[in-house]
Amino acid sequence: MTVVPRSIANELGLRVTAKSGVMTGAGVIEVDRSRAFIELEGRSEIVPVVISDVIDKVLIGVTTLEILELEVDPVTGRLREGRLLLY
Repeated sequence: MTVVPRSIANELGLRVTAKSGVMTGAGVIEVDRSRAFIELEGRSEIVPVVISDVIDKVLIGVTTLEILELEVDPVTGRLREGRLLLY
């Protein structure tokens, strides 16, 4: 999932909609969840996000990339057009 630092979530006025336990390198922690309007590479959508008190930068998650029909090119490390997956 996409991670948003609490300071940015507060600036954007993101409202906490749920809490979830997530697995981290330090074990399971409880985090707040919300939804945010994300625009990337000319595509935009409202996506679920995790609000972090630990991570200090925005991390775009694979679910966000999939929703925006984007993927990472493993050769160049850049974003490219992807396809929606139905399975």
